[in-house]
Formats: sequence, C-alpha cells, structure tokens
Amino acid sequence: MKLRGKKMTIKLISTNLSTHPLKALLKMAVLAGCLTSSMQVFAEPIQIKFSHVVAENTPKGQMALKFKELVEQRLPGEYQVNVFPNSQLFGDNNEVAALLLNDVQFVAPSLSKFERYTKKLQIFDLPFLFNDIEAVNRFQQGESGQKLLGSMKRKGIVGLGYLHNGMKQLSASSPLVLPSDVSGKKFRIMASDVLAAQFQAIDAIPVKKPFSEVFTLLQTRAIDGQENTWSNIYSKKFFEVQSYITESNHGVLDYMVVTSDTFWKALPADKRTVIKTALDEAVTYGNEIAAAKGNKDKSTIAASKRSEIIQLTPEQRQQWVNSMKPVWSQFEAKIGKNLIQAAVASNKQ
Repeated sequence: MKLRGKKMTIKLISTNLSTHPLKALLKMAVLAGCLTSSMQVFAEPIQIKFSHVVAENTPKGQMALKFKELVEQRLPGEYQVNVFPNSQLFGDNNEVAALLLNDVQFVAPSLSKFERYTKKLQIFDLPFLFNDIEAVNRFQQGESGQKLLGSMKRKGIVGLGYLHNGMKQLSASSPLVLPSDVSGKKFRIMASDVLAAQFQAIDAIPVKKPFSEVFTLLQTRAIDGQENTWSNIYSKKFFEVQSYITESNHGVLDYMVVTSDTFWKALPADKRTVIKTALDEAVTYGNEIAAAKGNKDKSTIAASKRSEIIQLTPEQRQQWVNSMKPVWSQFEAKIGKNLIQAAVASNKQ
C-alpha cells in the first residue's frame, strides 16, 4: 500500500536472539504495530460514487449533498462520497445497470425505473391512487411500503429509503382541462408500462425518453407535453417552453435510494450502520426540502407568467379520474390486489 506524507524510517537494532529472544520479539511486535498504524493513517479513503439525473437544487440533489456531508463528517478520512448530478455519469435509463456493475455505489432513480426488476413498484405509477403526498408517506412508512424496499434483493438491489419529489402535474403547449384535450398529443414518459397505459387510456401518445432530453423535446415541439412535479418543472425550466400547466396531482414522483447487495454486504458492519444512519437523516432532510420547495416553485412559475397554471374544478378532475382509473385493474394481477388496497387505505388518516 502506498504511503502518503513524510518518509518513515524504521531502524532495526541488531539483537542476539539466542541471548535476548523475548526482547527481540517484543521489539518486532512494536515495530509491526507502528507500521500497521501508519498504513491506516496514510491510507486513501474509500471512494463512494452517488449518481443522479436532476439538478443540485432539487430535493434529490440536496439530499445527496447532505449524505456526502454526513458520511465524511462521521467517517473522516475513511470514506469520501462523490456526487454526480445532472446525468454527468449515467442517464436515468442506465444508472441501475451501472450500479450492478459497481461503476457507482448509490443511485436514486424514480420508482418507475425499477419495473424490470420488480412489478410490485408499479403501484406508484397508478394514476390517482394517492390523494396527496401525506398519503404516499403513510403508505411508504407502513408495513407494505417497507417490505417493498426489499423487493429487488434477489436481483442484487438493496432499497434503503424513499425520497419524495412531489405530486405530478401535466404541462402542454395547449390548455388541458378535460381528458379529451390530450387526444392525439405526444407526452414524454419514463420507461413505464403503467405510465404508457395511463396516457393510452385518454387517447394520448406516450413517448419514452430520458429525462435529460425532455427540455429539448419540448422546445423543438417534438412532443406536446410531459408530466412532472413543480420542482422538476421549475429546475429544468420546462415552464419556459410550455404555455400551460394543469394542476392535476394525478400521480406521485418519488425515488428509492438504492445500492448493490454486493457493495452493501462488503462494508464492515459498524461502517454500514454509520452510512445507513447518515442516509436516513439525509432523506429526511430531502423530504423536508421537497415539501417546502413544491409550493415555492409553483409560486415562482406563476409569477413568471411564462406558463399559465390551470386549476381544475372537482367535476373536471373527476372526469380525469374516471378516464384513468381502469388502469388499476389492468395491472392488478402484477402488482397485487392487497398492495393496492393498502395504498388506498393510506388515503384515510
């Protein structure tokens, strides 16, 4: 192992082993201990890469930076966390694959991105399943939601926690008031069969594209609209190239912070505990930011007057619910009826 800093000179004093065997052995033991201690002091810290696809000023971006701060504060010189935002390393279509190859150690994809690893997480893509983010939180922290963190362990993925972004809204280049207003229009979606079915249910055309391409697609009118949270609509400037945003709150955009089972098991138990505690605290911090940021970003968008925010009446919103709710039964067999019922129950305080 390469040592950093000043050279360390060790002088061995010749000793007659036959005359002083005990003294000689003690000296060798002391020297060996000094060498081991010096190697530990000058050892390079273990590098941890945390990759994500959004801006640093989003809840996810701030959570990742808080995680870095806490780990390096509590394990100084032992672990260094390097955060890579804005798809600097990997896009949202290949970050989980990179995790399994140990090219990165932590990622926090949207829940939709885990479809190929488990169908149960499709529950979070079902339209109009949750009334609000408080209901989402109750479900995630309950027994059913916590079990879902381990639903991909056989695939080598360990779920460590849920991070909120917020409820999703619909943006478009033309007003969206009724489901019929989206007929024939192209909407960018994440790679999710449920989200594709959601837009097909209202005769729209779902287009699966990476998050990093959305702004250009909207700007060039290659697509007509997209669905996202207030935080992402603001931080990625989608409101600057979309004339209308319908406050539909039709779905949830949350993330799961994950690592690989191989990396997680390889950590010493005591270090793993420190890192997990740091992550839990960072996620709590990120969720607090998400709650405050959603309202703030919505107000900023409204004040900019670059995009008109459309408020639906209860009757108009019910038409959207009626049009999209059949998607639940379409995926019930894959997700599980009991799981959907548990989610519905979370709407009741």
